Amino acid sequence: MGVRLPYRGWLFDLDGTVYRGEALIEGAAKVIEALRAAGRRVAFLSNKPIQTRDDYAAKLTRLGIPTRSEEVVNSSLVLARHLARTDPGAACFVIGEPPLIGELRAHGLEVRDDERVGWVVIAFDRTFTYAKLNTALQAVKRGARLIATNPDRTCPVAGGEIPDCAGMTAAVEAVTGKTVELIVGKPSPLMLEVALEVLGLPASETVIVGDRIETDVTMGKALGLGTVLVLSGVTPRDDPRIAELKPDHVLTSIRELVEP
Repeated sequence: MGVRLPYRGWLFDLDGTVYRGEALIEGAAKVIEALRAAGRRVAFLSNKPIQTRDDYAAKLTRLGIPTRSEEVVNSSLVLARHLARTDPGAACFVIGEPPLIGELRAHGLEVRDDERVGWVVIAFDRTFTYAKLNTALQAVKRGARLIATNPDRTCPVAGGEIPDCAGMTAAVEAVTGKTVELIVGKPSPLMLEVALEVLGLPASETVIVGDRIETDVTMGKALGLGTVLVLSGVTPRDDPRIAELKPDHVLTSIRELVEP
């Protein structure tokens, strides 16, 4: 089974690219196995902050792609690293779920339940409430700054899509009148910086494979990676942005990356 493209480093989006819900995209395990057998370096990227890197690695392993947590980069890790470097020990109010809160605390940041904070961290949050929105408003009125994990409108799941971080961000921006200063997930250079560090390779020797024009392809094009758009997720074949951004390759799914 031969690899069709020459890149040494491979970055794979997860939802809609490698799996959808609890099912692997057909051929995904064979593709990753072939890449590793050929000596290529592989890492997995996710904008979703609702699971830990250990969770992602365990899921991939369970589905048939043996993975170490160190091979996974998600927006929680990138955001926590960024704040820990730029504002060590900062107090944060989090619109998000326990895995993100755990990552922030692991990086020495203080997570509070009230408005006496320097940052409001906004993430994909299936427990989003009016109370959280109000705390965010009061925090911003006291001078807190806004940062978000990812720009995605929706998240692909088995049977369709569900609301993602953009919904929470829009609500906070609407009531506060402030704009999020930084979104750390794809297509942010911060996400790529961490991913390339994991691979130990430069962007010029790396390709990103994903199902989203606005994150995966946009990041790859802007930052010098090869780009592969797969049509197994949220981007339809007739999306006009495909012609505008011109990904290097457009494939039906991940399985077309290797020759049978």
